[in-house]
Amino acid sequence: MSRRPSSLALVLALAMPFVLALGIWLGGHPQWLLDPVANVLVGSPDRRVSLEALDTLHDKYYREVPEGVLSDAAIAGAVRHLDDRFSSYLSDKEFHLFQNSLDNAFEGIGTTVRGVRGGLRIETVYPSSPAEHAALKPGDLVVEADGRKLGGLSEAAATALIKGRAGTTVTLRIRRGDRTLTKRVTRARISVPVVSSKIANAGGQRAAYIALSTFGPRTAHVEVAAALKRLIRRGAKGVVLDLRRNGGGLVSEAQQVASMFLKDGVIVTTKGRAVKTQTLDALGNPIAPDLPMVVLVDRGTASASEIVAGALQDRKRASLVGTRTFGKGVFQEVMPLDNGGALDITVGQYFLPSGRNLGGPGTKPGSGITPNVAARDNPATPRDEALAKALDVLAGKL
Repeated sequence: MSRRPSSLALVLALAMPFVLALGIWLGGHPQWLLDPVANVLVGSPDRRVSLEALDTLHDKYYREVPEGVLSDAAIAGAVRHLDDRFSSYLSDKEFHLFQNSLDNAFEGIGTTVRGVRGGLRIETVYPSSPAEHAALKPGDLVVEADGRKLGGLSEAAATALIKGRAGTTVTLRIRRGDRTLTKRVTRARISVPVVSSKIANAGGQRAAYIALSTFGPRTAHVEVAAALKRLIRRGAKGVVLDLRRNGGGLVSEAQQVASMFLKDGVIVTTKGRAVKTQTLDALGNPIAPDLPMVVLVDRGTASASEIVAGALQDRKRASLVGTRTFGKGVFQEVMPLDNGGALDITVGQYFLPSGRNLGGPGTKPGSGITPNVAARDNPATPRDEALAKALDVLAGKL
């Protein structure tokens, strides 16, 4: 025999949707709540003030501004206030472009860049790329993209404004010495060679030359390993690893690459306020643990590439040739958000086997790594003077 619901149960059932809707509305309008209730539903007074301000802008500003736009601006402003050039907020569109850039194929203009005060400094222009067709050159400073000033933005956020769908255009303002140029560039799909390799001559001996452009996911160590094994089979008696203009990437890839040349021991230690201290050691079974080795570095050598170069220098495994490196002593973590965007923020510092950190105070660039032998390439000549010096140093080890 079925029982009829009581009057109280019926009232509660009818009231639940209203109570739920009221709770959601009050959560988004904390100014209407008593402090004890607001602390439970919304959080601290500071957080409530932030929500109240955004709510007021949305409701009272003279023209309507979508809540998503206000939320994006608020998060980006908070990250900018950290005064950390390595941290950024990526909108859903920027995050999508950022994820694509981690691979060796992306859609853009075909350059590698480094964030500097005032914009992005072009480090490399890839052959046959839109950037080369537009006569962009290494050393150019990109200060605007489609009218948006790049100064003050993080490197990731500024780069995302230049990248975009193949076939679309971007108008760039360039500073080249005392001149200011405007370049309209049509984006294309760019395939970046992660590794280039060849047999080189080191004082009459065969040497493996391997240039690595980035420490991207799954690509760096796989391609370096394949090139290294192939060149050893061809009779290479030493190795030159070229990390010039390599802005870094994943710490795990740095561990993999360094492990090809180290039998055991520490490569890097990472520490942070909210991340567990972790020491990454050589993984064992190195490919070339005993071959004489030189690493080429320059001012564009940063982050994961500094970890590899620094570990090999600290462990007395390789001589470094070139110029002082960038000096990045912190690492970031990408944290996706519910709106499709992400926070790419500094979460810790890394320390080389000797215990040194390459960064400056806080998140500022530091002194970097000083090479064992100074050498600099002259871009005005067809000869690579720094590579020639590296091969001379390697010849002395053979």
